[in-house]
Order: sequence, then structure tokens, then C-alpha cells
Amino acid sequence: MSPLRSFVARRLLLGVAQTMAVVLLVFALTEALPGDAAVALAGDQPDPARIAAIREAMDLDRPAYERLADWATGLLHGDFGTSLASGRPVTQYIADGFGPTLILAALTLALLVPLGFGLGVLAARHEGRLIDRLVSSVTLAVYAVPEFALGVLLVTVLALKLAWLPPTAVGYGTDLLGHPAALVLPVLVLLSRPVCSLSRLVRAGMVDALASPYAAHARRYGVPGARVRYTHALPNALAPAAQQLARTVDWLLCGVIVVEALFVIPGLGTVLLNAVAERDVPVVQGLAVVFGVLTVVLNLGADLVAHRLTPRAGVAA
Repeated sequence: MSPLRSFVARRLLLGVAQTMAVVLLVFALTEALPGDAAVALAGDQPDPARIAAIREAMDLDRPAYERLADWATGLLHGDFGTSLASGRPVTQYIADGFGPTLILAALTLALLVPLGFGLGVLAARHEGRLIDRLVSSVTLAVYAVPEFALGVLLVTVLALKLAWLPPTAVGYGTDLLGHPAALVLPVLVLLSRPVCSLSRLVRAGMVDALASPYAAHARRYGVPGARVRYTHALPNALAPAAQQLARTVDWLLCGVIVVEALFVIPGLGTVLLNAVAERDVPVVQGLAVVFGVLTVVLNLGADLVAHRLTPRAGVAA
């Protein structure tokens, strides 16, 4: 077996093990939640008969290992269970919330890649000079601002004071593409910190590569500076940048709860908040499994890309 195939096989086996661990951990954590879900769903003045009926409907009167086996079997067949609050399938909740979250993630990523790489290359090209210090200072300052604080600031200035943009997505439902103005502020907030971290990673990778012996050797042979930067130096910054992009996509798809709550966007984060407030355990479990599997898959993809770009990184893996 070639080294690449061996690396892929090991990562796939690790991904399967991590997915199984996610399922077990989600079930264990929801089992350990304080209080009784049946009592919470029964209302302020619960009737013992109603509590017993809810416990039976939720299978809480069965042993935990039996419920885990049934739930895991359902997951293998794409059945995430049924909402306790509405009786709707959990997959419908996930499908409804995935659209707005995916729109935000796609728009953020489409702007993040050119901005992050562009700023990183610009800073590395002018290392130690005014442009480099300016880019580094601004990105560090923006990164230090939490998303909710930046969101409140943008809403106050651009939406309430200047009235250039709508402050929230209230009234638009899931048709966010039909109202692009409602996406500007959320995307700016989502873009703020990832573009800072990505640009700093690209800058650091390019600076190290440009100072390496092979880059100096290429310059001695008369290779143009642009070719040294983009053909020899930039690929060395792609491996850590790919892993950072995977973490960013994971963060974007796994329910950016603060941003969605601030701008009232009906995405996965909002679905999760509502499910937690209603003690809707099947919905919480289903979303947690989806988030966990997305994390495993995206990090697996990032490892494969990093190994492809820098094969020596996989030797110790």
C-alpha cells in the first residue's frame, strides 16, 4: 500500500471511531442533563398520569442501553427521531435550519478566501514595512473584538443611526437570498475574526518560506520575485491555511449561535437554542450528532489536503 493510501486508510478508520465516539458522547450528555424532561414538558402543574404518559412516549421507562441501541440504529437509517414539542421529524428541523446557515457560510467563505490570502500575501511581501505593520495591527485589533460586540456596534451604527441596512432578518423567513441587504451585517460579523486568523497564518507561512534556503537559491538563479512568492512560497502556507479553513467552515456550519440569535436568522443555531429552551431532547441530540459528524468530516478533509501539500507532515501521523 502506498504511503498516501495508508494515510487515507488510517484517517478514515480514525474518522469512523470519532463518529462513534460522538454518538456515544451525545447520548451520555443528554442523559446527564439535570431535571426530568417529562416533568418539564408536562407544564407548570404536572399531572402524574400525564408525566407517566410522556415518559412512556419518550421511552424513559426503558433502560438507557436499549434506548441507545434503538437511537443508533435509527441514525444508521437516517432516522433522527421525532420532536417531543411538535411531533415533527428531527430531520425536518435540520433541513429547515440548514438552508439559512449554509447561505451564511457560503457567502462568508467566498469572501474569506480572497481576503485572507490577499492580506497575508500583501503583508508577507512588505515584511517589516508600514503595510505589514498596518495589516498586522488591524487584524489583531479586529480579532480581539467578540462577535456579539462587533455585531451590536454594526447594528447601532449602520442600521439604527444611518439606516443603511436592516438590523435583523425578521420578516424574511428563510428567503434570505431574496433580501440580500439582510445578509450584509451577519456576513461582516462572521467574516471579521476568520479573515484575521487566516491572513496571519498565510503571512507567517510565506515569510518562513521566503527566508528558506531554496527561495534564496531560486533568487540567485534569477527567478523573478513574483514566481518565488507564488510558486515556491505560497504553497508552503496552504497546508496550515487549509486546516484553518476547515475549522472555519466547521464553525460556520455548526450553528453560529451568537450571530444567528443577534440577527434573528432561522438557522441551525436558532433551532438548537429553541430545542434547548423547550427541552426537546431528540432535536438537541440530532443537531449535536450532525455537528459532530461535520467536524469529523471537515477535519479529515483538511488532514488529507495538508498531507497532499506537505507529504512529510503525514509521516508522523
